[in-house]
Amino acid sequence: MRLAGKSALITGSARGIGRAFAEAYVGEGATVAIADINLEAAEKTAAEIGSSAYAVKLDVTDQASINAAVKAVENKAGGLDILINNAALFDLAPIVEISRASYEKLFSVNVAGTLFMLQAAARSMIARGKGGRIINIASQAGRRGEPLVAVYCATKAAVISLTQSAGLDLIKHRINVNGIAPGVVDSDMWDEVDSLFAKYENRPKGEKKRLVGEGVPYGRMGKPEDLAGMAVFLASADAEYIVAQTYNVDGGQWMS
Repeated sequence: MRLAGKSALITGSARGIGRAFAEAYVGEGATVAIADINLEAAEKTAAEIGSSAYAVKLDVTDQASINAAVKAVENKAGGLDILINNAALFDLAPIVEISRASYEKLFSVNVAGTLFMLQAAARSMIARGKGGRIINIASQAGRRGEPLVAVYCATKAAVISLTQSAGLDLIKHRINVNGIAPGVVDSDMWDEVDSLFAKYENRPKGEKKRLVGEGVPYGRMGKPEDLAGMAVFLASADAEYIVAQTYNVDGGQWMS
């Protein structure tokens, strides 16, 4: 097992992509903190995954909550080896309709949440002196602009940039920071995305989701478990010499 004896914290992991990461990590021998703003959902997920998973309340927009979550992992598992910054929000609107409230909400979770969660994890790892792995979840949306998705695209571009800067800064502590850029993934979030596209593009619900799935070179939308292999790899000893990279796992949607 590639992650035997390792301790991980995965933000936003009560459902969807985060849950798939947690299941894969437990399967590879890790102990995993299911960290989510919805503690009840996190507890249910942890119970379903098994004894190697446990729930931690986490609001990535609140510094006290971030610090408490890291401390909880230190107390439970003796230290933090792996962080996955997965928690994120989505919204879309034409440029002339973007609200300041939507902008601030997305940047607070997707960018500030990633940065300050990363910072708290890095401080814990540095103090422990055993290095670590930090994996930030970006998006193909961070590789380009999209007409209705300006703010979300900007947040994910920022995540890719933060991954580069943090990776270069923290590798001297043997903390490898890398990222994953998914394409379109069939999850609870995409049902919400589809509804927003239906509103702004005057489409019947489900049509946008069908069209984007057909547009993936692989032939279908991704599934959360399609991303898990890269998440395991980047946390494993096989990725020791990989620093500040963001990998596309998107069925061929974007090439860089």
